[in-house]
Amino acid sequence: MIRLLGGCLQAVGILIAGLFGLCTIIMIADINSWRTLGGVAEAALFTIVPLLFGIGLIWIGRTLVRSDRGDEY
Repeated sequence: MIRLLGGCLQAVGILIAGLFGLCTIIMIADINSWRTLGGVAEAALFTIVPLLFGIGLIWIGRTLVRSDRGDEY
C-alpha cells in the first residue's frame, strides 16, 4: 500500500513539476517580463515555488517506494 501511495505522489509531483517547469521556461523567455524587477518577482512567485513543491512530492514518493521494498514476500 505504501508503494501505491509513493507511486501516486510521484505521478502528481511529475505532473506539477512538469507543468510549472514549462511555465517557468515560458515566463523566463518572455522578454517583456524582464523589463522590470516586478516581472522577475512574478516569475519567482508563481512558477518556481510550485515547481519546487512538485519536486518535493517526487522526492517524498520516491522515498516511500524505496522504503517499502524490503517487505516483499
